[in-house]
Amino acid sequence: MTVQVDWSEYSRVHTRRSNLLIHLFAVPLFVGSFVLLLISIANDDRVSALIAMGLAVVAMALQGRGHKLEKEPPRPFSGPANFLRRWFTEQFFIFPAFVVTGRWWQQYRASGKLERSEP
Repeated sequence: MTVQVDWSEYSRVHTRRSNLLIHLFAVPLFVGSFVLLLISIANDDRVSALIAMGLAVVAMALQGRGHKLEKEPPRPFSGPANFLRRWFTEQFFIFPAFVVTGRWWQQYRASGKLERSEP
């Protein structure tokens, strides 16, 4: 699977510091919950699986809340398959690359300048 990233679009929908900070917390929460879910399923541990699913929902809700703070929303999902593909690609590839490449920090610094200049 090849993951191509349109950084301009990604940066366009991650402009506010609050949203960037929410993602910095919520994406690892989602990834960790997914790993916990897989381990729980492998160990037939239903309680841990329910906890993992709850944590995943919290992570998704936090990111949704962060995007509501943005001036521009992300592109709408075209259906369930599109949602799953885009969601998992962002959580496991795009956002981690955004952080590791330094683009998250660049966007965070730039967002402070934007927020101070807004009325």
